[in-house]
Amino acid sequence: MAFAEYADHDGLGLAALVKTGEVSPAELVEAAIERIERHNPALNAVVHKAYDEARKVAAGRLPDGPFRGVPFLIKDLGAQVKGWPRTSGSNYAHIAADAEDSVLIRRYRESGVVLLGKSNTPEYGIPGVTQSERLGPCGNPWNPEHIAGGSSGGAASATAAGMVPMAHASDGLGSIRIPAANCGLVGMKITRDRTPICEVTDGAMGFSVHHVVSRTVRDSAAMLDATGYAQPGDPFAPPQKDGPYLDEVSKNPGKLRIAWSNETPSGRPMGDEMLAATQRTVDTLRALGHEVFEMGLGIDYRLLYRAQGMVSAPNFAATMQRRADILGREPEPGELGPLAQRAWDVGRRISGQQALWGWQQLRLMNIQILERFQNFDVFLTPTMSHPSPRIDWLDPLAGDLKEFDKRQAATYGTTPPFNFTGQPSLSLPLWQSEANLPLGMMFTGRFGDEATLYRLAGQLEKELPWAGRKPPVWN
Repeated sequence: MAFAEYADHDGLGLAALVKTGEVSPAELVEAAIERIERHNPALNAVVHKAYDEARKVAAGRLPDGPFRGVPFLIKDLGAQVKGWPRTSGSNYAHIAADAEDSVLIRRYRESGVVLLGKSNTPEYGIPGVTQSERLGPCGNPWNPEHIAGGSSGGAASATAAGMVPMAHASDGLGSIRIPAANCGLVGMKITRDRTPICEVTDGAMGFSVHHVVSRTVRDSAAMLDATGYAQPGDPFAPPQKDGPYLDEVSKNPGKLRIAWSNETPSGRPMGDEMLAATQRTVDTLRALGHEVFEMGLGIDYRLLYRAQGMVSAPNFAATMQRRADILGREPEPGELGPLAQRAWDVGRRISGQQALWGWQQLRLMNIQILERFQNFDVFLTPTMSHPSPRIDWLDPLAGDLKEFDKRQAATYGTTPPFNFTGQPSLSLPLWQSEANLPLGMMFTGRFGDEATLYRLAGQLEKELPWAGRKPPVWN
């Protein structure tokens, strides 16, 4: 029998029930499978199902980690799971079965989770929406006609719908925080290299990190405790933590200096609902005793993103070359989706001099941003400029990439700078829109300082509890 109260608990809560013998890992797996089969047809969040393997693992001897017996999903991008396919959302260079687990996957297994399958992702994780020709669109449990965000949209959709209490996710320009904001979850982009990279493309630029999306702050903290430690050969090990992140969640953060801003890279104002949500957040933080004041990053966003493009495009082209070398052929016409094809074409045209100019400019601007953080402990912005848009309004496959670029720029923009600097940045689901869509607020800390963010998040979770909010795709 499946465990009927499965979705009422977070990951640590389920593990506690397993530890006391109130429920078995096998029952949790059956409960997760039941919810996936019930809700996935409306959402398309899970794209590979490994039910038989999960049942076998759950019936065996599991590691005595903090999440023993808890069902878990892996994003179909980057991370290798032995014997599982890895498509990266693409019709080109997909892998039928990986030969071994990534280091991060081994750490997930050591935490005690049971791997159930893989979650949806756009082609090579490029856009802020989860939509590809290979895997199809992923819907939002709060309204399946709206986006779940990207590129960890499948992970966020499955977690928000109660299929799993948390799921693996990765963030290269906002791909943990954006889906968390769209789906009403906790999404921590950790400090650069806090957890192991999964592909050389992750580490080449240092933008991308791997962690989870979750319904509670404590699950995020506990999983980072389980996976966030150095491995042999790490060239850029981040600062060590003072103690377990799980302990930080219950600590008083003290009086923090918190700067806030509604600035956007385009200069166009955010939507009224986001502006109002920011003001409510500011008022809440002041009432909690924090010093809160308005201050932007003071950077030239146009120059920042120009430099990033000079780096990201040739990095993608280099990635495609590696895939071509493995396959013995380049992509055939039409085999890549429009965004991947454009990135490959642009990347091959950029010279080494231009790419290194981009690196230099990013370095200079990263210094500007990091120096700004000497004036405050935490930087607050909305995670997105507007609530979750409709899938058919923000569709990279609709044929007009210029219009897609314009709409995506109007929706996002606050997340990427902290991938460039490597700082921890956390989206919290503090509010709901008039249409009952989640509104995420983003809190960014100093380099290596996840602890302050977890303390503040724990305080806000008590003050503005969101666990009781359930999306329409739930029951």
